[in-house]
Amino acid sequence: MNVTIIGAGNMGRGIGTRAAAGGHSVTFVDANPEVAEKTAADVKAAAKNGAVVSAASLDAELGDVVVLAVWYGTNIEIAKQLGTKLAGKVVVDIANPLNSTYDGLATAPDSSSAEDLAKAVSAGAKVVKAFNTTFAGTLITGETAGQKLDVFIAGDDADAKSKVSQLVTDGGMRAIDAGPLHRARQIESMQLLHITLQGTLGSNWGSAIKILG
Repeated sequence: MNVTIIGAGNMGRGIGTRAAAGGHSVTFVDANPEVAEKTAADVKAAAKNGAVVSAASLDAELGDVVVLAVWYGTNIEIAKQLGTKLAGKVVVDIANPLNSTYDGLATAPDSSSAEDLAKAVSAGAKVVKAFNTTFAGTLITGETAGQKLDVFIAGDDADAKSKVSQLVTDGGMRAIDAGPLHRARQIESMQLLHITLQGTLGSNWGSAIKILG
């Protein structure tokens, strides 16, 4: 698959590393072109099986999968800006909609970042929630404490979820289908707790949420 990652910061870099390591071509887009170029150059070393890693502008052709590796609010602004360019694309929302004090969620109780994004994208775009429970550092290696990362996936389109699951699996992680898109509410709440526990755990953003059994 060809993957476009909008947002070439730490999370974009981590997701791009896993995708490229899984043999998928990755294009980075960022508001700062130099950041996109630097991230692409860094991620090239992880590319396997002929995967191509590059940087481009937002005007370039988008990949089959478009990952919005940006903050909540910015994801919706970008979706509106792209408009019909997202039609037929799998759009991955990774945002955790934290409030201004980082102790709660900014979304309404009956919604989520992913559901808000789904209302903003053009007709035909398929929104999938994924990667919001994985910290950037753990994505570089795809594991923590010797365990594969679990990536919780929610969406209303089976084919779109299958494509994201393939990216996850090819990147050496475990995909967990959490159900329809409204399950993003629970996934985002779960990560809010995970974030707030970093001080208690002292894990320095190196922990992961894992289902065992």
